[in-house]
Amino acid sequence: MTFEDFALHERVAAGIRAAGYTTPTPIQQQAIPAVMAGRDVLGLAMTGTGKTAAFALPILQRLMNGPRNRTRALVVAPTRELAEQIHDAFKTLGQATNVRSATIYGGVGMNPQIQALRRGTEVIVACPGRLLDLMQQGHGDFRHLEVLVLDEADHMFDMGFLPDIRRLLRALPSERQSLLFSATMPSDVRHLVDETLTNPLTVEVERPVVANTVDHRLYPVPMHLKIDLLEALLKRWDARRVLVFTRTKHRAKRLAEQLDRRGFFTANIQGNLSQNKRQQALEGFKRGDFHVLVATDIAARGIDISMVSHVVNFDVPDTEDAYTHRIGRTGRAEHEGDAVTFVTREDADMIRRIERRLAAPIPREQLEGFAYDAAPPRQLDADQRRFERGSSPNTGGPGGRGQGASRGGSRGGGQGGGQGGGRRDRPSAPSAGGNRRRRSGPSVNRG
Repeated sequence: MTFEDFALHERVAAGIRAAGYTTPTPIQQQAIPAVMAGRDVLGLAMTGTGKTAAFALPILQRLMNGPRNRTRALVVAPTRELAEQIHDAFKTLGQATNVRSATIYGGVGMNPQIQALRRGTEVIVACPGRLLDLMQQGHGDFRHLEVLVLDEADHMFDMGFLPDIRRLLRALPSERQSLLFSATMPSDVRHLVDETLTNPLTVEVERPVVANTVDHRLYPVPMHLKIDLLEALLKRWDARRVLVFTRTKHRAKRLAEQLDRRGFFTANIQGNLSQNKRQQALEGFKRGDFHVLVATDIAARGIDISMVSHVVNFDVPDTEDAYTHRIGRTGRAEHEGDAVTFVTREDADMIRRIERRLAAPIPREQLEGFAYDAAPPRQLDADQRRFERGSSPNTGGPGGRGQGASRGGSRGGGQGGGQGGGRRDRPSAPSAGGNRRRRSGPSVNRG
């Protein structure tokens, strides 16, 4: 099957060619005809399966006909990063259509967003909190709304957005096409499906729990030696795109600071910084300015970078789903990737649950030459004490609540032999004054 089989408008087809898409993914094959026919659709698919294009292409096709300068499609997403990713997809796929899109989310100024609503921008991609704030101030005319998309619905419930979603639904026209996409189907999502969709077509893509291009490994390590083991592995890999996950915002910020002091190009995403700094961190990671990005689980559904060579679970995640979302950031677009998880004795139960989800044991490994028997320090300063407490699997909330970004540092990455996750074309890390830019990865069809 090809995209020509959908008989899309030539201007929409031009965007597909510009994006480099060739063959529709399974969810696109099933969802696009149903959405084009006006059906409500429930799509169950993990991140990275091409679902954004599965709803963006039919929406663009629909908007080619009919009036402009009015908001006719609304996409609701849980995070700023995902909203920007969807917005970018509409810009790329719709570049020849003259269909306009805009993002609305917190952490940035309201005025450009108010202007976008006043102009009647055809496609609005929004996070629910800021959108409701603007609507309560009298901004936005959704009387002509034709299509509503709720993307990553299960993650919106994780973040406590259900009351906002219900308020938003009450404020929108009831006569509309509704599409809901979710990676999993918890009970809250099922309730919302019943409230939102009318006689929906369910599209569920059969796929492995994680990509078969990912190599999973566990590294048992005492809690106080995690940072030293991470440093040793980063030097061994000499990789240029490593994504490190922690559970809490403070943990992510503190770990990035420590890696910075140890000489790695590091950025982090955490909740106390502006959207501009978060975007700078992500863009810098994509370009290769930063070799290590430390993140909480909120980033697991907002980072769409094809060449992440390693994902490191510095802290074991709270759920099996969180593990699959984290690991889904590597091994994308047929590239090979490594998934490394640091485990302590307290993590044994969650590791068993993850292995049941994978239907296979995960190999345990030790790094040759690493001093696993090093004693913990006798006394920690205040920051170190908070850092150690934050690493406990029973302390603090889920890391995914944080929103923000910060640059961790400006020094070179680790050097050494070993495997670089497919990035052997890169020289060793540059000096502080060197050129850190790199070529971007190829365009791939993941929606």
